Formats: sequence, C-alpha cells, structure tokens
Amino acid sequence: MKKKISVLIDKKIKAFNKTLKVPSDKSISLRAILLASQCVGISKIKNLLESEDVLNCIKALKVLGVKIVKKSDYYLIYGNGLNSFKTKKKITKIFVGNSGTTARLLSGLLATHPSKFYLYGDKSMNKRDMSRIMEPLEKIGCFFYPPKKTTLPLVLEGTSMPLAQKHTESRGSAQIKSSILFSAISTFGTTTIDEKKISRNHTELFLKKINADIKIKKLKKGNLISLKGQKNLHAFDYMVSADPSSASFLIALTLLTPNSKLTIHNVLCNPNRIGFIKVLKEKMGANIKIKNLKKISEEQVGSIIVKSSKLKSLNCPKDLIPSLIDELPILFVVASLTKGVSKFTAINEATKKESNRIEEMRKIFSKLGIFCKSTKDAMIINNKNNIKIKNKSVIVRTEGDHRICMASTILALATGAKITIKNFETVNTSFPNFISLIKSIGGKIEIQKK
Repeated sequence: MKKKISVLIDKKIKAFNKTLKVPSDKSISLRAILLASQCVGISKIKNLLESEDVLNCIKALKVLGVKIVKKSDYYLIYGNGLNSFKTKKKITKIFVGNSGTTARLLSGLLATHPSKFYLYGDKSMNKRDMSRIMEPLEKIGCFFYPPKKTTLPLVLEGTSMPLAQKHTESRGSAQIKSSILFSAISTFGTTTIDEKKISRNHTELFLKKINADIKIKKLKKGNLISLKGQKNLHAFDYMVSADPSSASFLIALTLLTPNSKLTIHNVLCNPNRIGFIKVLKEKMGANIKIKNLKKISEEQVGSIIVKSSKLKSLNCPKDLIPSLIDELPILFVVASLTKGVSKFTAINEATKKESNRIEEMRKIFSKLGIFCKSTKDAMIINNKNNIKIKNKSVIVRTEGDHRICMASTILALATGAKITIKNFETVNTSFPNFISLIKSIGGKIEIQKK
C-alpha cells in the first residue's frame, strides 16, 4: 500500500532564471515498452520514464513472460514477436495501477491472445470507463466479463481468430485509436480507422519507425488510418524525449511569476501535444519560443524558452482541445489568474481522466473565491477584477489525480495562497521528481507524511 503524503504550500515563489530537465514522456515510454514486447529481438530504450505508471506496465509485461532488464541508463526488452505472451494459468492477473493508457493499450495486445486475463487497477483507475475500448475490441472477436460491466476489474478473453474491421473514432481519443492499432498488428487483413477527430499520433509514428505496414491518408475532416497485420516487427533503439505535459506546470509557473525565465531542452514538440503552448502563445500573448527543432525517432523535439508575461483572457478554440486535454487543469489555473473572462468548451474528455477534472478544479476555485461556472462539457472562469487570493486557505483532496495535485501546487506558488494538498503521492505516477524540481527553482513545499 502506498504511503500517503500531504503537502503544504503557503509562500509565493520569487523570481527565477533556470535551465531544467523535465521527466521523459509517459505516453511514449509506455508505447515503447509495449511495442518492444511484440517485436523480434532485443530493443534498447534510453531515458525511459521511471514513474509508477511505467514501472507498473513493466511489471505487467513481466507477468506475461516478457524479459526486461534495466542497465545503467537504458532498458532492454527481449521481444519474441507477435502474440508471444506466455500464460501459465487459466486466468492471468494483471495490475495496471493508475494508468488508463496501460489498461487500454495492453488490452489491445491481449485481445488477440487466446487466453483469459483479469485486469485491475488502483481505486482511481477502477472507476474509469473502459467501454470506449471494449466496443471496438469485442468487434474483432474478444470478450469482456462480467457482461455490461464497463470499469475494472474485468476479465478479458482474447481470440485466436481476430477479424480485421472498419472502425470509426470520433472522440478524439489516442487511447482508443492505439488500442485498435495494437490489436491490428496481430490481425490478418487490413484494419481501418476513420479518425473523425484528430488526436495525438505517437502510436502511428512509432509503427512507422518499426516498419509496420501502416498508411495514413488525410481527409477533409480527420484521417483514414489503415494497418495490414501479421507482419513481423523487429527490435529497435529509442530515445524518449521530455514530456510536454510535465513541462506545462513549470511553463505556467514561469509565466505567472514576474521577472522569471525558464529553459527546458529536448522536449517532445509533436504538434498534437503542444496545443497548450500554442494557446498560451497565440491566444494569450505568452512569451514562449521553441528553438533547435529536430527529428528524433520520427518525433519533433526542441528547446522551450519561457519568460514571464502579461497574459490576455482566453476563448479556447475547440479544435485545439484534443492536443491540450491533459494540460486543461494547469491552463484553468493560468486563466484564473489572468484578468478577464476565459471560456472552454467541448472539454468533456477531461471528465474521463483520473478524476472529473472540470469539477475538481471548479471546487478549488470556488474555495479560493475565484468565480467559475462549469458543466460536463464547459468551464467559464471570470477574473474581471483581477482577484487577489493571497490570504485564502484551502485543502485540496485530489481523488488520486496527479495533474490536479500539480496544478494546485502552481496555483499556490503563483499566489501565496495557503493550500494543503492531500494524496500527493499520486504525482509519482507521472512526475516523480516534481517536488525536487520545484525546490530547485526556489519554491517552498512542506511535506507532511501520514
């Protein structure tokens, strides 16, 4: 059982000028080890994120018979090819921790493996919707038990005869798309996905890198993705770049702290992942520059330079929401401290994460006297009077959501409000050295262990 940790922040951070290294990208770290397990040969992955989510994924793969060895600064994954998982029991138990990505993408691989798997997660993960991937995977021939249950724990029964299908993805969910593609690599024939709402494309880029038979055709609205399955995939070397979602908290803090500057090198700058930066720069007037762009393992990587800025209120474009869905909590924080009225619509996907992020942030703002209105699909934040919240004091109970924890921390550091954040240990799922990095730029965080 995890040791519970609370933190207290009650002092405003002072101006800073720093160059930092943020953690490796979680989305790519998970895809790298999952795909390496299906390749023939030994894959070498450098700079893998060693967060709880990734480590739980490694444990799950080891349960499935995959040999994974950690060296000094890289991991070796010994792949035995498609459908090479080994199961010794009638039902194999697999713990996915707090990771929806692991649960959904691993389900795609298990769907074409003729065995039964009992999937379960922690308290937070067991509340999250799995029906979004169950429907397309059942369509190819696998089964989920008990019937009509749509949250973990679940039993997944894979099929030995998966059927290539035509799928439509209209949620803008990279996890749904990736789960289908992961099942398709072992499925005879051509699987197609009509992607109505474009989402992050790390899986497609990764499959291209390892020479899977994948094609992407741009349509007037969205993409048509086709993948021909049962082609042997071969081991690869991969360098994981820094996570733009983790960087977003430090970017926000820099923008909100007068006379401050921050440089972060080797950040993943995939266009589908930097909607947060695009909105800040183009719509809110933030002083952010991306320099030294280069391509590493099919992905765009660059240096981000941020300076504190006087920002404008925001009417967030709907078409950018899929590319900043994970950054919404911290973008809400930036909007709450920016004079004017900021509006966000078409954000229902934020309710499907580790918590209902719209509601959790609304509760925090309400406690601090920041006016906001929310629905299941929208948020309006009103700071017409440039509200001061320095002398306010609140307790945040995070429902096991790492991004709510970190967004609350930035809110406290930027304002000087006294904020106690419960269940802060959940930050280890994505950003294990968050506290030490904040301290390195002068932030004061008091840890209160239970």
